[in-house]
Amino acid sequence: MATRPPVCDFGAKAPDFTLPATDGKSYSLADIAGPKGTLIMFICNHCPYVKGILDRLNGTVQELQAMGIGVAAISANDAAEHPADSFDNMAALAREQDFPFPYLYDESQQVARAYGAACTPDFFGYNADLELQYRGRLDDAGKEPAGPDTRPELVNAMRQIAANGKGPADQTASMGCSIKWKAA
Repeated sequence: MATRPPVCDFGAKAPDFTLPATDGKSYSLADIAGPKGTLIMFICNHCPYVKGILDRLNGTVQELQAMGIGVAAISANDAAEHPADSFDNMAALAREQDFPFPYLYDESQQVARAYGAACTPDFFGYNADLELQYRGRLDDAGKEPAGPDTRPELVNAMRQIAANGKGPADQTASMGCSIKWKAA
Protein backbone atom coordinates (compact mmCIF):
# COMPACT_ATOMS: atom_id res chain seq x y z
CA MET A 1 0.00 0.00 0.00
CA ALA A 2 1.45 3.38 -1.00
CA THR A 3 2.04 5.83 1.82
CA ARG A 4 3.12 9.48 1.96
CA PRO A 5 5.04 10.70 5.02
CA PRO A 6 4.23 14.01 6.72
CA VAL A 7 5.91 17.25 5.69
CA CYS A 8 9.25 18.35 7.10
CA ASP A 9 9.36 19.21 10.81
CA PHE A 10 12.04 21.89 10.37
CA GLY A 11 14.62 21.91 13.14
CA ALA A 12 13.73 18.53 14.69
CA LYS A 13 16.92 16.92 16.01
CA ALA A 14 18.11 13.65 14.50
CA PRO A 15 17.53 10.77 16.95
CA ASP A 16 20.72 8.97 17.91
CA PHE A 17 21.22 5.29 17.10
CA THR A 18 23.74 2.51 16.84
CA LEU A 19 22.80 -0.22 14.37
CA PRO A 20 24.50 -3.17 12.66
CA ALA A 21 25.35 -2.78 8.99
CA THR A 22 25.59 -5.23 6.13
CA ASP A 23 29.37 -4.67 6.01
CA GLY A 24 29.76 -6.36 9.43
CA LYS A 25 30.28 -3.13 11.39
CA SER A 26 27.96 -1.11 13.61
CA TYR A 27 27.37 2.59 13.00
CA SER A 28 26.09 5.38 15.21
CA LEU A 29 24.64 8.68 14.07
CA ALA A 30 27.99 10.30 14.95
CA ASP A 31 29.76 7.83 12.62
CA ILE A 32 27.44 8.80 9.76
CA ALA A 33 27.20 12.58 10.27
CA GLY A 34 28.98 14.69 7.66
CA PRO A 35 30.57 18.10 8.13
CA LYS A 36 27.96 19.76 5.88
CA GLY A 37 24.92 17.61 6.75
CA THR A 38 23.53 14.12 7.05
CA LEU A 39 21.03 12.07 5.07
CA ILE A 40 19.23 9.16 6.70
CA MET A 41 17.21 7.08 4.22
CA PHE A 42 14.68 4.43 5.18
CA ILE A 43 14.64 1.83 2.42
CA CYS A 44 14.07 -1.90 2.06
CA ASN A 45 14.66 -4.63 -0.49
CA HIS A 46 11.18 -5.61 -1.67
CA CYS A 47 9.42 -2.26 -2.20
CA PRO A 48 8.79 -1.36 -5.87
CA TYR A 49 9.28 2.32 -5.01
CA VAL A 50 12.79 1.58 -3.71
CA LYS A 51 13.54 -0.76 -6.63
CA GLY A 52 12.46 2.04 -8.97
CA ILE A 53 15.15 4.43 -7.66
CA LEU A 54 18.05 1.98 -7.28
CA ASP A 55 19.43 2.88 -10.71
CA ARG A 56 20.05 6.46 -9.57
CA LEU A 57 20.52 6.13 -5.82
CA ASN A 58 24.28 5.48 -5.82
CA GLY A 59 24.98 8.44 -8.11
CA THR A 60 22.87 10.69 -5.91
CA VAL A 61 24.63 9.51 -2.77
CA GLN A 62 28.08 9.96 -4.30
CA GLU A 63 27.17 13.51 -5.31
CA LEU A 64 26.01 14.23 -1.74
CA GLN A 65 29.11 12.67 -0.20
CA ALA A 66 31.29 14.89 -2.42
CA MET A 67 29.50 17.89 -0.83
CA GLY A 68 30.37 16.70 2.68
CA ILE A 69 27.02 15.03 3.41
CA GLY A 70 27.16 11.83 5.46
CA VAL A 71 24.72 9.15 4.29
CA ALA A 72 23.25 5.92 5.63
CA ALA A 73 20.25 3.77 4.76
CA ILE A 74 18.16 1.90 7.32
CA SER A 75 15.78 -1.00 6.80
CA ALA A 76 13.26 -1.50 9.58
CA ASN A 77 10.73 -3.82 7.96
CA ASP A 78 9.48 -6.92 9.75
CA ALA A 79 11.63 -9.56 8.06
CA ALA A 80 9.58 -12.42 9.53
CA GLU A 81 6.60 -11.24 7.47
CA HIS A 82 8.72 -9.98 4.55
CA PRO A 83 11.71 -12.36 4.14
CA ALA A 84 13.06 -10.36 1.18
CA ASP A 85 13.96 -7.70 3.77
CA SER A 86 16.03 -10.03 5.98
CA PHE A 87 19.51 -8.98 7.04
CA ASP A 88 21.09 -11.60 4.74
CA ASN A 89 19.07 -10.30 1.79
CA MET A 90 19.99 -6.72 2.73
CA ALA A 91 23.66 -7.72 2.60
CA ALA A 92 23.16 -9.35 -0.80
CA LEU A 93 21.46 -6.22 -2.18
CA ALA A 94 24.20 -3.95 -0.77
CA ARG A 95 26.85 -6.08 -2.51
CA GLU A 96 24.87 -6.37 -5.76
CA GLN A 97 24.26 -2.62 -5.93
CA ASP A 98 27.71 -1.74 -4.52
CA PHE A 99 26.15 0.73 -2.09
CA PRO A 100 28.58 3.56 -1.25
CA PHE A 101 26.86 3.99 2.13
CA PRO A 102 26.21 1.79 5.16
CA TYR A 103 22.97 -0.21 4.96
CA LEU A 104 21.77 -0.60 8.54
CA TYR A 105 19.27 -3.00 10.08
CA ASP A 106 16.76 -1.73 12.64
CA GLU A 107 15.41 -5.09 13.78
CA SER A 108 13.68 -3.63 16.87
CA GLN A 109 12.12 -0.84 14.75
CA GLN A 110 12.90 1.63 17.57
CA VAL A 111 15.00 3.85 15.33
CA ALA A 112 12.34 4.00 12.61
CA ARG A 113 9.77 4.94 15.25
CA ALA A 114 12.07 7.60 16.72
CA TYR A 115 12.49 9.17 13.27
CA GLY A 116 8.79 8.85 12.45
CA ALA A 117 9.61 6.91 9.29
CA ALA A 118 6.46 6.18 7.34
CA CYS A 119 7.44 4.59 4.05
CA THR A 120 10.22 3.27 1.88
CA PRO A 121 11.88 5.30 0.60
CA ASP A 122 11.72 8.04 3.24
CA PHE A 123 14.49 10.67 3.16
CA PHE A 124 15.53 12.74 6.18
CA GLY A 125 18.02 15.52 5.35
CA TYR A 126 19.78 17.23 8.25
CA ASN A 127 22.09 20.22 8.43
CA ALA A 128 25.51 20.19 10.12
CA ASP A 129 23.79 20.68 13.50
CA LEU A 130 21.64 17.56 12.87
CA GLU A 131 18.46 19.64 12.54
CA LEU A 132 15.92 18.34 10.03
CA GLN A 133 15.72 20.50 6.92
CA TYR A 134 14.40 18.12 4.25
CA ARG A 135 11.81 15.38 4.22
CA GLY A 136 10.99 14.89 0.60
CA ARG A 137 11.52 12.64 -2.35
CA LEU A 138 14.62 11.68 -4.32
CA ASP A 139 13.37 13.35 -7.48
CA ASP A 140 10.19 14.04 -9.38
CA ALA A 141 10.39 10.77 -11.35
CA GLY A 142 9.40 8.71 -8.31
CA LYS A 143 9.61 5.00 -9.01
CA GLU A 144 9.57 5.59 -12.77
CA PRO A 145 12.78 5.87 -14.81
CA ALA A 146 14.35 9.32 -14.68
CA GLY A 147 14.15 11.37 -17.83
CA PRO A 148 16.20 14.31 -19.09
CA ASP A 149 13.92 16.80 -17.31
CA THR A 150 13.82 14.96 -13.96
CA ARG A 151 14.40 17.40 -11.09
CA PRO A 152 16.91 16.04 -8.52
CA GLU A 153 15.00 17.41 -5.53
CA LEU A 154 17.05 15.64 -2.86
CA VAL A 155 20.39 16.77 -4.32
CA ASN A 156 19.13 20.33 -4.75
CA ALA A 157 17.82 20.45 -1.18
CA MET A 158 20.98 18.98 0.33
CA ARG A 159 23.14 21.36 -1.72
CA GLN A 160 21.18 24.26 -0.22
CA ILE A 161 21.45 22.75 3.27
CA ALA A 162 25.22 22.26 2.87
CA ALA A 163 25.58 25.88 1.77
CA ASN A 164 23.46 27.67 4.37
CA GLY A 165 22.05 25.12 6.83
CA LYS A 166 18.45 25.64 5.70
CA GLY A 167 16.29 23.44 3.51
CA PRO A 168 13.84 24.61 0.85
CA ALA A 169 10.47 25.85 2.08
CA ASP A 170 8.64 23.90 -0.62
CA GLN A 171 9.10 20.14 -0.46
CA THR A 172 7.18 17.26 -1.98
CA ALA A 173 6.84 14.26 0.31
CA SER A 174 8.26 10.95 -0.78
CA MET A 175 5.89 8.16 -1.67
CA GLY A 176 6.41 4.48 -1.11
CA CYS A 177 5.40 1.28 0.62
CA SER A 178 4.45 1.62 4.24
CA ILE A 179 6.97 0.46 6.84
CA LYS A 180 6.11 -3.14 7.67
CA TRP A 181 5.65 -2.86 11.44
CA LYS A 182 5.78 -5.87 13.69
CA ALA A 183 2.58 -6.85 15.47
CA ALA A 184 2.29 -5.15 18.86
